[in-house]
Amino acid sequence: MIRVVTAIITDATGRLLLVRKRGTACFMQPGGKIEPGETAHAALRRELAEEVGLTIPEEELHYVGTGAAPAANEPGMIVHAEIFRVSPPPGFRPVCGGEIAEFHWFDPAMDRDLAVAPLTREQVLPRFMSA
Repeated sequence: MIRVVTAIITDATGRLLLVRKRGTACFMQPGGKIEPGETAHAALRRELAEEVGLTIPEEELHYVGTGAAPAANEPGMIVHAEIFRVSPPPGFRPVCGGEIAEFHWFDPAMDRDLAVAPLTREQVLPRFMSA
């Protein structure tokens, strides 16, 4: 099992920020693995800064819950995610950093055929759509 943190980040129009890592085909929400001795909050703040250039105070991370699904990029592994909702500051514009090849603002009405990771499809999108 792989422990990760992930963020539900929306823009002013209600679209969900998804990213695709280099060498992969599926989009997923920003986030990543929790390092040994690191809290979920610290890991998410680190990952958001590295991946999309978002620096956010800890009090802006709102815990949603946990979820598990097959790992998109590590065959045979299961990811167990701590999921947070994050409200970026007005005017936030993501940048591709770290291992991120591209980002996409997901619109459920327009992006039905977008390839997304199992955790995104099974755990994140239902929570995003019900908010």
